[in-house]
Amino acid sequence: MSRKHRAPVREVLPDPRYQDVVVTKFINSLMFGGKKATAERIFYACFSQIEKKTGEEPLKLFKKALSNVKPAVEVKSRRIGGATYQIPVEVRPARRQSLAIRWLRDNAKNRNGKTMMDKLADEMIDAANNRGGAVKKREDVYKMAEANKAFAHLKW
Repeated sequence: MSRKHRAPVREVLPDPRYQDVVVTKFINSLMFGGKKATAERIFYACFSQIEKKTGEEPLKLFKKALSNVKPAVEVKSRRIGGATYQIPVEVRPARRQSLAIRWLRDNAKNRNGKTMMDKLADEMIDAANNRGGAVKKREDVYKMAEANKAFAHLKW
C-alpha cells in the first residue's frame, strides 16, 4: 500500500435497470471471475423472486435489508506494550456499506438452498425482517465491541 497518498475512490455507474449505485456495487461484489452478466442475472432473478414471495417492491426491501445489516461499531486490534487489545471504533459510512454488502453476499452463499438466486432472495428477506446470518454477524460484532468497551480510551 502506498504511503504517499490515498488511492482515489472510483466512481461506480448506476445499474441500467434501477439507476442505483448501491445495486451496482452489490452486483460487482457478486461477480466472480469477471462474469458480470451472470452476476446481473442472479441479482435481477433474486429481485423477481423477492417480489413473488413478499409482494413488496424489491429495491425498497433491498435497501431495508442493507440498513439492518450495516454496523455502527466494530473492533480493531491494537498492540500496546506486548498485549493486543480489541478496541471498539466507529465505522466509516463507506466501510459500513461495504461490510453490509459483503455480509449479505457471504451469508447467502453459505445458506442451504437450491440456487444462488433462491439463497440471496431468502437472505435479503430475512435481513429486512431483522433475522438471518448477516444480522447475526452484525450482532456478534456489537457484542465484541460491548465486551471490549473498557479499552475504548486506547483509541488512536
